[in-house]
Amino acid sequence: MDLPHDVILSIERILNVENAPYADSLDTLSSLFNPTRTLNELFPDEASLAQLEAAQTRLAQDVEAKWAEIDSLRAELQRDQDPQKMQLIQEMISDLMGQISRIREQATESEAVVRDITKDIQLLDLAKKNLITSMTTLKRLQMLANALSQLEELVKERKYAETSQTLAAVKELSSPFKSYLPVPQIAVQWARIQTLQGELRTRLDHEFDAFFLQDPTNPIKPSLISNACLVVDVIGDDFRAHLIDRYCAIELKEYRRVFRISDEAGQLDNLPRRFAFFKRTLSTYDNEHARVFPPEWRVGQHMCAKFIDFTREDLSRLLEKGGNALTVSTLMQSLQQALDFEAFISKKYATNVIQIRDILKLSTTGTSRPIQSLASAFEPYMGIFVDAQDKALSDMLAPHRGRKSRASLEATPSSSNEESSTPAVVLPASTELFYFYRQILEQCSKLFVGKPLLDLANLQKKWLKIFAEDVLASMKSRPVNQSRRSSDSRYDVSEIKNACLLINTAEYCQVTASELEEKVKDKIAPEYKDNVSFQTERDLFIGVISSAILVLLRELESAVETSFDIMTKTSWVSIANVSGPSEYVGDLVRSIERIATTVNPLIEQKKYLRNFYDKAAALILARFTNALVRSRPLKDVGAEQLLLDLQEIRSCLLKLPGETSSTSIFSRSVSKSTTRLETLLKAIIPPEDPAEGFIMNYILLVGDASFSNFQKVLDLKGTPRAAQNDLLDSFVTITSTKPELEGTSFLSSLDMDPSSSQQLINLTSPSGSRANLPALLAGAAGGTSAAEGILSALGSPPLSGPPTGSDSSSKGGEQRREVFSDLRRFVTFGLRKDTAPT
Repeated sequence: MDLPHDVILSIERILNVENAPYADSLDTLSSLFNPTRTLNELFPDEASLAQLEAAQTRLAQDVEAKWAEIDSLRAELQRDQDPQKMQLIQEMISDLMGQISRIREQATESEAVVRDITKDIQLLDLAKKNLITSMTTLKRLQMLANALSQLEELVKERKYAETSQTLAAVKELSSPFKSYLPVPQIAVQWARIQTLQGELRTRLDHEFDAFFLQDPTNPIKPSLISNACLVVDVIGDDFRAHLIDRYCAIELKEYRRVFRISDEAGQLDNLPRRFAFFKRTLSTYDNEHARVFPPEWRVGQHMCAKFIDFTREDLSRLLEKGGNALTVSTLMQSLQQALDFEAFISKKYATNVIQIRDILKLSTTGTSRPIQSLASAFEPYMGIFVDAQDKALSDMLAPHRGRKSRASLEATPSSSNEESSTPAVVLPASTELFYFYRQILEQCSKLFVGKPLLDLANLQKKWLKIFAEDVLASMKSRPVNQSRRSSDSRYDVSEIKNACLLINTAEYCQVTASELEEKVKDKIAPEYKDNVSFQTERDLFIGVISSAILVLLRELESAVETSFDIMTKTSWVSIANVSGPSEYVGDLVRSIERIATTVNPLIEQKKYLRNFYDKAAALILARFTNALVRSRPLKDVGAEQLLLDLQEIRSCLLKLPGETSSTSIFSRSVSKSTTRLETLLKAIIPPEDPAEGFIMNYILLVGDASFSNFQKVLDLKGTPRAAQNDLLDSFVTITSTKPELEGTSFLSSLDMDPSSSQQLINLTSPSGSRANLPALLAGAAGGTSAAEGILSALGSPPLSGPPTGSDSSSKGGEQRREVFSDLRRFVTFGLRKDTAPT
């Protein structure tokens, strides 16, 4: 066991006895002290127990000694707390501070004595330093005076090579004398330097002017100017820039005179003459003057920058003057000529075309305004180019817009009756549109990457919207005067092919629009990237796809309409036995398979094919449900026959996507929807007698305690009103003992009066316009099958539908009567029971 630390320390002090037989064992006591192990070491056997009394005596003596030590320490501590002792300590501290002050005073006196002793030595050191500085300065002044005299002679003799070296030496020697300008002698030499530099500038100006404007009677040697350039470099960059500007102005003087914008030669159509003239001037410079100037002066590039600067100003004024009279051909031709010239300059000086600004920065005139290229003069007028593309696009799509869109669609190979023609995957107009887009985008991006490119992108967005709304959206509508090709076919094959063509075209357009957006963003300037978005236009094409799928569903409904009419008109009560699928089912399955066979190879993207099949399955089962409700009474044999028909329809629907495109999700959604209908039919089949068996079968299949849902089954079965009362009484009695049953089920949304809701399913209105499908057709777009919500999509809300078996008014504003409300269900039932005839 572990002992407290203070106990261990006490044991260590007590047992620390020299020469004790047990001392060594207790010297290493710590917090890990183990009394048992220590005792075993001190007393290993019985014989050692004889020392026990001696050990106890020594421990008692040590305890007494420690207590005595404690008492002495307490007395010493009490003495140390005496106030007089603290006062003594403070007095000692004061004495110590006084001694420190005296030591500081003595150190200051010692320093003064040492300074006095070494005063003469310091004066000697300072005099030596000043003497050395004076001698050095006088020596440099002498050298400067000699260099100035030599420089004057060299300037007079026009020895510019030696002059450049001497002038550099003079400038280096004179730089330390700037701080001595108040000295008269130095001021004289400094003025002499400035005067000499001024004279040298004047002389060099005269030399360069004589060289620039050669006098045949007195030619200037190129070697003289080459040496003079060395002097110019020594004088400074400002003088060199002055001479270069002077040379460029002289060389371009004739260009400015010939190509004034007020003269015919200076007009926009003579722009190539400007470039040809300057190329000749540049060639003269390369042949005659290029070797005179040092390469680092870059005189040729300076001259190019000056020419571009002057020409850009002239172009800006000419374009402004032209105004609305400018044509796109003139504008683009002139712009291309300017770009070709800038490319020529860039290639000549081994510079990338994009880096033409590096040459333009050499221009020293108008430095307050930004440096711009020749092409920048055309940028404000690129709206002419964009307007021309707008007109070209208008002419391209004119044969396909509005009323002409249908004729354009009929003219495509996909809608032709000639079997030899190859069906078109997409509308040719869409590929032509994007091909034209690519051409003008490449053309514009080579010219400008700023606002003109953004304007072009906005133009492309405009015509994408027009193509989606005026071309594709108009193509999906059948003309009012167009009728079915044959009353036997009941659907229009060309309509189906056209709808598939629209789906493929819209998908191609929305994908290509996304690629176009990325390409524009790659080419446009960074500050405009956030303004480029084609998302709205892509959404329009998605809307066209949805509309085209509705057209396919419209044709599918037209194909199966006759079959469901036969189903509705069949007297299911008179059926004696079930021998096989009904006759209408075969016709229905064949119609569905014909539609699927036509659609399947025509839609490129399988996701839209799956979307169509989801909605098609939902539509077929919805029409079957409505026909079933409208076919009541069914009786048991009729329900069995419809159950067999439903299984045949389900098999047909499951085969719609084909083996390669079949998915488990589609199969599960179709099976779930048909299972609900099968459950409804199985609840109708059993006889009402005995009542308890009929009700228990309903509870087992449907699994709810809804009074109105059970009454719907009775109405479908065709049970007389008198028999319904007894069955409803028994249903209430039985379900009241089963609290685990739900209050609603899938039957809660079953509409027992589908005559009004039928208009929601029938996509063809009497006037030829197309109604929108309800939520029945919206499920697949969100990733879930619409077939899963057949009953909920077609039915009324739970417990709020029309009365079972009653007629609902179609007049606007009238509310349909509820069968049972939550609060009146049992009250209504009780009143009916009390007033029933006996």
